[in-house]
Amino acid sequence: MKKQPIGIFDSGLGGLTILKALREQLPHEDFIYFGDTANVPYGSKSKQTVTRFSAAIAHFLETQHVKLIVIACNTASALALNELRKQCHTPVLGVIEPGALAAVAATKNHKIAVLGTEATVRSKAYAKAVLKKMPAAQIVQQACPLFVPLVEENYTRTEAARLIANDYLACVKHAHADTLILGCTHYPILKPMLAKLLGKNVCLVDPAQTTALAVEKFLGSSKEQKGKGRLTVYASDDPARFKRLASCLLGTPIKTVHLKKLNV
Repeated sequence: MKKQPIGIFDSGLGGLTILKALREQLPHEDFIYFGDTANVPYGSKSKQTVTRFSAAIAHFLETQHVKLIVIACNTASALALNELRKQCHTPVLGVIEPGALAAVAATKNHKIAVLGTEATVRSKAYAKAVLKKMPAAQIVQQACPLFVPLVEENYTRTEAARLIANDYLACVKHAHADTLILGCTHYPILKPMLAKLLGKNVCLVDPAQTTALAVEKFLGSSKEQKGKGRLTVYASDDPARFKRLASCLLGTPIKTVHLKKLNV
């Protein structure tokens, strides 16, 4: 592959979990990240709206000459992936398929739970992807509309977050699922709390890790490549706030977040 950047986008901060995993897996690659902070969250919006926003971002990333576009958003992957593949000249990867494959590989009792946004759950994208690989699987889904704002507002370590999570996880416990797909890229930020509430017998499938491996496989990248890749970050609103929170989530400071309003 040419030395061109990889484009990544999400509705806001959640996709940074994908970016962090990609930078660890492919440290030599250049990345361009776009957080659509003006329109977060995507999970409560219609398919038409999510597709419109996603297409606008993808087209912008193509103007930056990216070699691959990664939809670091489960909702956009579920609702807009097929349309983006039709519209874009650049290859487009989503997070649903890698997550589903990892869950199928992990489960022992064939009982898999999915936590996601309202739109992702409604689409049944994970259920379809899992059943395609494991027709005998029993799947339970739970929409978690409060998780994204908890992450975006940095309320993940509060008692309120624990109480909300415990309520959402009731269906997972009732179904005796041994595998849980964190079906939104914001959710891995809540992973320590979710793991504590569920116990060690439930495997948490993190889309960040599975997507990073899928991207590496797609690119055929070699870890022997030298050099440290560059990161360029865009936000569609309030770049100062995005820079502050993004630096905390990534664990490394971000020098600049560029403001780029969407043409939708």
